[in-house]
Amino acid sequence: MIRFIVRALIAALGLWLASRIVPGIRAPGGWTSLLIAAVLLGVVNAIVRPVVVVLTLPFTVVTLGLFLLVVNAAMLGLVGWLLEGFVVNGLWAGIFGSVVVGAVSWLGHLLIGDGRERA
Repeated sequence: MIRFIVRALIAALGLWLASRIVPGIRAPGGWTSLLIAAVLLGVVNAIVRPVVVVLTLPFTVVTLGLFLLVVNAAMLGLVGWLLEGFVVNGLWAGIFGSVVVGAVSWLGHLLIGDGRERA
């Protein structure tokens, strides 16, 4: 449970940073909406994203994986659409925002690890 909370806080930090540096992403609801958006993004990435990735697999193969940026942007846009206190305006804002959130999440993953013991 602690690991989930820490990962949600890292995702909220990534969303906050994206709202600061990416034009078109705003969080007028403050930290509360960022935390809710982080949890909602985790749910969307766990449930919706795998289905979308499978359905768009031909585009992903043809573009050598670059279409996954569009898929990630769509997941961020879906969170913005579902949550009133978080706004994503446009595809490019979603793409750049998903890159920022992904980079922050990757750095957080390096810091906290994946929960597996190394032998």
